[in-house]
Amino acid sequence: MKPITLFDTSIATKNVGDLIIMEAVKEQITGIIPSKQIITIPSHLPITRKGWGLLKSSEFSLVGGTNLLSSHLLKYRQWKFNLSDLFCLKKTVLMGVGWWQYQDKPDLYSKMVWKRVLHKEMLHSVRDSFTEKHLKSMGFDNVTNTGCPTMWGLTPEHCSQIRPEKGDSVIFTLTDYNQNPGADIKLVNTLLDNYPTVSFWPQGTGDMNYFNSLASKFKRDVKVLNPNLTCLNEELLLSGVDYVGTRLHAGVRALQLKVRTIIIGIDNRALEKSRDFNLNVIDRKNIDDLDVLINKDIITAIELPIDNIKRWKAQFL
Repeated sequence: MKPITLFDTSIATKNVGDLIIMEAVKEQITGIIPSKQIITIPSHLPITRKGWGLLKSSEFSLVGGTNLLSSHLLKYRQWKFNLSDLFCLKKTVLMGVGWWQYQDKPDLYSKMVWKRVLHKEMLHSVRDSFTEKHLKSMGFDNVTNTGCPTMWGLTPEHCSQIRPEKGDSVIFTLTDYNQNPGADIKLVNTLLDNYPTVSFWPQGTGDMNYFNSLASKFKRDVKVLNPNLTCLNEELLLSGVDYVGTRLHAGVRALQLKVRTIIIGIDNRALEKSRDFNLNVIDRKNIDDLDVLINKDIITAIELPIDNIKRWKAQFL
């Protein structure tokens, strides 16, 4: 029996959000194909000769969750494969993967690469309709929009247990690679106006430096949490806590732990998820509306594409 290779996006990453993604990916894979051996190799590091051997001996490979797809691979490539790797990268199945930012249609080189890398017969799972549209524009009819695997557990029953009214404390995040100092200072000060206890969790390695560059403009001091997933989980499990922030997957983890959540949309990922799945997102351009939103009851009603998820899973049975 041939094994399956999983590209792990949580190895050599500066973003704890990748750990949240891969935790969900591995949990889902274990439930879908428990009888298969899963071999992991990193997506954020070059593929070694040993990696070549693992890929060649695998039935197929999986890559899950993150925004690895790009329209212009010669300019930006988050997935660290080289041209020579295309000899073994030809049976990759997508699992809730997204597109890197709002880009135009893929150029000829990128289209040729994706045609080589992605499995031609097996059904690919993408995390939003924007990604689905781009893949279909390249001729991939074997693609369905399932959302990210981190959201597959956010069923109506789960969401009904998320408190709608404002809590007594809040955890927030900022994003170092997508800065808007004016809007982000407004975000923090709005939270300070509305919550007695306000805590900052740094998800990425540069988030703390960005926070420090803004701190002098905050109305009062903010508690800083340790930059690891264990700390975030522990704080989210405290009674009466809300999450508000620009980091998408910190917000998804909050929802997984049944925490009232408002995600500040700063790029295509959160904004597309809001359109497709009714995720509670406010565009950072509308940050002035946050004060009113915080003080309203917020109903969490994620609309999962259950049939698409079932169809993608069924191909492994």
